[in-house]
Amino acid sequence: MNIFLHELKAYRKSTVIWSISLVLIIVLFMSFYPSFAKDADEFNKIMEGYPEPIRDAFNLGDLSTLTGFYCFPLSFITLCGAIQAMNLGTGIVSKEVREKTADFLLTKPVTRSTVLTAKLLAAFASIVITNIVYMAAASIMAFQVEPDNFSLKLFIMLSLTMFFIQLIFLAVGIIISVIVPKIKSVLTVSLATVFAFYFIGMLSSTSGEDVKRYFSPFKYFDTAYIIKHSGFEASFLIAGAIVMMLAIAASYFFYTKKDIHAV
Repeated sequence: MNIFLHELKAYRKSTVIWSISLVLIIVLFMSFYPSFAKDADEFNKIMEGYPEPIRDAFNLGDLSTLTGFYCFPLSFITLCGAIQAMNLGTGIVSKEVREKTADFLLTKPVTRSTVLTAKLLAAFASIVITNIVYMAAASIMAFQVEPDNFSLKLFIMLSLTMFFIQLIFLAVGIIISVIVPKIKSVLTVSLATVFAFYFIGMLSSTSGEDVKRYFSPFKYFDTAYIIKHSGFEASFLIAGAIVMMLAIAASYFFYTKKDIHAV
């Protein structure tokens, strides 16, 4: 419990900054919706001029509805959320080696599994807090700009895609931090990994092949499918769960076995 609270406190500032940043982004985008809704027909005609794969790559849907418009900023918001999760996963373990505190931590009367569990729960709590703050602000803005023709259920389901993607990148970040002996720059590793998967996802959209979607967590949750079916695609939910479980299981295995040097 002490390790969990210590890690949660250590990432308190980061959690606050990410939460505020995501809120500001969604407030900014939502404030544009009334203008888009007035000229939705013109904007939709312009969008029809782009190939469907390009529209899918940028989540460009029906701009005349709030949920359709929301899909566009959500692609950038999930990108930011993925960076936050990747930073947490990559840094929460590797910082002990980088800051030369591993020997102090691992000489405490707790097992390595307990240490990793506490760190993982702290990172998870940080992500949960961020999502609660974000969804509360996004929902309030949605009701402000579209109080009548608006499905809260669909809006929340679309918002949850960021949470699910964050969990995947959190698991990926942790396994990287455990396997790589020493990570000098967490941000560099996080940005490189997240943007690599983001561009892979965009390429999979332009190709139109569903099989390629499995290579990028950003494409596990198709916003058009969610709006149409009011649900998630089971195959991609299972794929995401498998990635998380394998990454976390591998993290425990390697973390309990590896030699950790403080200097």
